[in-house]
Amino acid sequence: MRVVEHAALTDPGRKRRRNEDSYLVEPPLFVVADGMGGAQAGEVASRLAAAAFREYHEADELAAEPRLEAIIQEANRRIHDRAATDTGLSGMGTTVTAALLGENSIAIGHVGDSRAYRIREGRLEQLTDDHSLVADLIRSGRLTPEEADAHPQRSVITRALGTDRDVDVDTFAAAAEADDVFLICSDGLTSMVPEDDIRQAVAEAASLDEAGKALVRAANRQGGEDNITVVLFRVGEGEPLDETLVAGNGHGDTADLEDTLTGLEPVREEGEPSAAEQTVIAAAPPATATDSAAPKPARKRRVSRGVLWALVSLAVVVILVAGAFLGLSRAYFVGADEEGHVAVFQGVPWDFGGGVHLYRAKYVSRLLADQLTPGEREKLFDHSLVSLSTARERVAPYEAEAAP
Repeated sequence: MRVVEHAALTDPGRKRRRNEDSYLVEPPLFVVADGMGGAQAGEVASRLAAAAFREYHEADELAAEPRLEAIIQEANRRIHDRAATDTGLSGMGTTVTAALLGENSIAIGHVGDSRAYRIREGRLEQLTDDHSLVADLIRSGRLTPEEADAHPQRSVITRALGTDRDVDVDTFAAAAEADDVFLICSDGLTSMVPEDDIRQAVAEAASLDEAGKALVRAANRQGGEDNITVVLFRVGEGEPLDETLVAGNGHGDTADLEDTLTGLEPVREEGEPSAAEQTVIAAAPPATATDSAAPKPARKRRVSRGVLWALVSLAVVVILVAGAFLGLSRAYFVGADEEGHVAVFQGVPWDFGGGVHLYRAKYVSRLLADQLTPGEREKLFDHSLVSLSTARERVAPYEAEAAP
């Protein structure tokens, strides 16, 4: 088997100002890393991971699977050591999913929730298991895949590079046949685009380059809530490719991705008018002195009985909603924020999608969710509604155990 075609693309998405993803394409090696952490820490972590695959050659003589594990362990040590010596990068981490082509199989090394897929004869198969809170709940039978899609903690990962000196790495071999296509991607794609749509986009594209662009467009059309990175390669008979591509935190090709903006507005600086507001401002005629000095007299209107009853009903609804929100303002639960920190949220753990939810972070701990054992996470993140003081008391013992 040889790599006969490949493509790679990364895009910040529609909601994030920074791109914390990095990738490496160095046939027969392919890597995707999705960074996490405050400020620019996620970008640093993913770049360090990608760099380790290019620079670390002590494992070159090993077989494919132990070679990937050795490189991932080296990447983990580099990220952990960098965070320990730079307080501004404390707590940073990254996922990593790597594929290395062998004779008749693909070796996979995996940590986190970036994924590897195989597409064979029009069928899409997920090869990796997510190291995430909702994936653990699905595997234990406590959550269905449909419930996982709307779970407020769906972005919390349970394993990442950089958070500990050593990391558990999943490695395995996947069979490869001529014309198989392999896809490695960050969760910015899989959280936005259903697997059947991913399969269809690859099947209908004239090339892997076109397939990658179609996948990024699809993720952005669905909201583009996270950075999106896709790496695709096809195996078959022929001469191996030797091109090397390394990218971190890219923004995609504006010309190629122009139609991803259809119906969507970019993130705006505070105080900047939206496109619709700018249109209204440009179209509104300037006020004149006559307009302001001579207002039109108001017309008298009779209020019908139906309108009166509608107003009364509306007032009752407003009172009921206000009462409900007053009750929610006194409810708290423990979970994890988007960067994986344990947090106390005010409200209820309901998420309607599109960034609409009924909770907000009231307290964010320095403790990371992946510092807890699966049993501790299950106990702490049960989403029972309690008072603020009780929620803080539940978190405190774990913070004390994790303190340096």
